[in-house]
Amino acid sequence: MTDTSMEITRPGLDAGALSNTGSVGDFFALMKPRVMSLVLFTAFVGLIVAPGSMHPVLGLATLICIGVGAGASGALNMWYDADIDAIMQRTAARPVPRGLISADQALTFGTVLAVGSVLTMGLLVNWPAALLLAFTIGFYLFVYTMWLKRRTPQNIVIGGAAGAFPPMIGWVAATGTISLEPIVLFLIIFMWTPPHFWALALNRSGDYSRAGIPMLPVTAGGDVTRRQILIYSLIMAPIGMLPAVIGLGGMAYMVLSGLLGAVFVVLAWRVFSRREGREAEQAARQLFGFSILYLLLLFAVLLTEHVSGVKAIAWISV
Repeated sequence: MTDTSMEITRPGLDAGALSNTGSVGDFFALMKPRVMSLVLFTAFVGLIVAPGSMHPVLGLATLICIGVGAGASGALNMWYDADIDAIMQRTAARPVPRGLISADQALTFGTVLAVGSVLTMGLLVNWPAALLLAFTIGFYLFVYTMWLKRRTPQNIVIGGAAGAFPPMIGWVAATGTISLEPIVLFLIIFMWTPPHFWALALNRSGDYSRAGIPMLPVTAGGDVTRRQILIYSLIMAPIGMLPAVIGLGGMAYMVLSGLLGAVFVVLAWRVFSRREGREAEQAARQLFGFSILYLLLLFAVLLTEHVSGVKAIAWISV
């Protein structure tokens, strides 16, 4: 479903009005460090669980490139979205809307990081991983930020693919190829993103409405959003167990993923059934908070199972 009634144009920022006094911390904030940390963790798991071994120096270089590439995506997103970031309470304190860094500086910073991370990945690790990293950065900027975000309530559904690529990049960096296993890891994050983000959007719909962003709660309302959260959660929960089915995860993963998926669905049902007042807001906050824990624990148990095995020990000892 595409809704163009909410489409807005992107006004330029007055670069001359900006103080341009950005510190190192301000430029680091452009890279969205909290998002980067999750990207790095899932990429690291993809790297570790991949077959074969990889020299630790190359493994470290891979993670640095992925982290810098994620930071580049964040900076380019803040460059393009500076106009709506200034309107939304959640994002008004970012460096560009506050005038600490100019839009041109954010664009230059993000471009240098993007090109540098891709070239370094290609030269030091392998070009398939570098091309996948380049595709991820481009997808987040051109497909999600520039195209989908301001035009369709399905923005986070399709655009969420950008956040699902990191474990696949880690896998390709280690093996040079794509197989079923990294695709499954991709699918887990891809299906996790809509209920995760819509749980946040339910309590931030006023922000999105003021900025003209056609997020699902704005265009379709809270009831439709709650139903979609429940549907996606019911689909995501069994997908979260697939690594155990295909042999990527063990018994510990099978048990934990089943329990976590069940809790996720229960919390999604609470969001669906509590539709008004403080209870509705609390249910959405609880699901949003648990969704982060859900993804971290799934990937953490995969990591733990492989680190305790001979394969990971060989990788570390090379």
